[in-house]
Amino acid sequence: GFMLGMFGTFLVFGTLSIPEILEAAPGMAGSSITFLGMRLDTMTILCLLLFIGAMGKSAQLGLHTWLPDAMEGPTPVSAVIHAAAMVSAGVYMLIRIFPLVATAMAEQPYAGLIIGGIGAFTAIMAATIALAQYDVKRVLAYSTISQLGYMVAAIGIGAYVTAAFHLITHAFFKALLFLGSGSIIHGMEAGAEHAHDHHTDPQDMRNMGGLRHQMPVTFWT
Repeated sequence: GFMLGMFGTFLVFGTLSIPEILEAAPGMAGSSITFLGMRLDTMTILCLLLFIGAMGKSAQLGLHTWLPDAMEGPTPVSAVIHAAAMVSAGVYMLIRIFPLVATAMAEQPYAGLIIGGIGAFTAIMAATIALAQYDVKRVLAYSTISQLGYMVAAIGIGAYVTAAFHLITHAFFKALLFLGSGSIIHGMEAGAEHAHDHHTDPQDMRNMGGLRHQMPVTFWT
């Protein structure tokens, strides 16, 4: 979808330079292209094709399963993935091309409805799944998916500044949550080793409790 969006963008604008595309986008309002035998609004189809790329990168509904599975890696890596390096890229791309999205939304409501609807449903779905998880890192992973859903929903209703603000604040608090969870996991491993317990899962929240007194620095952080 993202590759088709890039090809389509180059076909329409003759460039993949974002500043040039955004400058020319308002002039393309009302234009249409033939896609799968249908006459469709040019900006709408380009936005939705690019949005498919954002859905995969930012783990939106249907393309979200890779993110919890990626939690097998070390916790500092998880912190970087969730805060800056990977999952935020799709939302950032949507914010970056928002004039293109706004042009599409001004012509027809479909782009905004689809983007906002998928974002809102993702936010609710992922938060609900998180309630049934026991692995502390998977809970945070589904929390990230939910927060990204909020950001995408904001873009869908035109509040791209709000999406950008939440993208930045989420990077800070989610990185700290992951680093905190890593500290707890290490503490659980050390406690289990001290007790010669080789069966307890250090990431299972059902085995945790009362850690505030044992790990005050992590608690206050």
